[in-house]
Amino acid sequence: MEDFFRDLAAEAPRWNFIWMYDERQQGKVLAGLWMTVKLSVLCLVFSVVIGLIGAWMQGSQSRIVRAIVQGYIQFFRNTPPLVQLLFFYFALGQFTPVVTGPDGWTVQPIISNVGWAVISLSFFAGAFNVEIFRAGIEAVPESTVEAAESLGFSRLLIYIYVVLPLAFRVCLPALNNNLVNLVKTTTQAYAIAVPELLYHSVSIWNDFPSAQYPTMLLVFFAYIILVAILVFGMHRWERAMKIPGYGT
Repeated sequence: MEDFFRDLAAEAPRWNFIWMYDERQQGKVLAGLWMTVKLSVLCLVFSVVIGLIGAWMQGSQSRIVRAIVQGYIQFFRNTPPLVQLLFFYFALGQFTPVVTGPDGWTVQPIISNVGWAVISLSFFAGAFNVEIFRAGIEAVPESTVEAAESLGFSRLLIYIYVVLPLAFRVCLPALNNNLVNLVKTTTQAYAIAVPELLYHSVSIWNDFPSAQYPTMLLVFFAYIILVAILVFGMHRWERAMKIPGYGT
């Protein structure tokens, strides 16, 4: 197989699949793909948690709490995710405490570029998730909530055990779309040198211009596969949670 791609590179210089026969470039691709997967999973989890908490806070009796949540939503929904990423890393990153490095001489911030990418992208997607969960909560019949209140449930217990399980069934199609967009948005972490798949791919075709087209195809199909896995899992989840006559 390696000989085939070497011969292809010699015969068709524009189609140099160098990461198929060069171990160093192959290591870059695998490291970038693994970082992309980790970044996607962390952002998905944290954005859902933010959405759940934000949707619960939107129902608070305090006008201040509701105003804070609404301000957060408007800020992150109305500004580009790349601008947010740069703001978090370059602006807020200046105020990040530093610690001594392993060598005992250098210093490094306690939040790395990967950490800022997770924080920024999670807050970005979380703002949309708040509204998605809010719509699902509003779809839960008021009589169901009143029945839980009559049994002595607190507001938090009603949210966790009654409202949220029902709201999730309504939210899943919209949540699926938002999470798919989040996975694709992780490519913007390239702007702050997070070593994900796009970052390593660019470094490969900068060193080997003849590998540009094949590496572009690699990135293209890698994201198709990642998104397909996510969509498949979400659709299976939708079917498993389906209640006849309710939600999905």
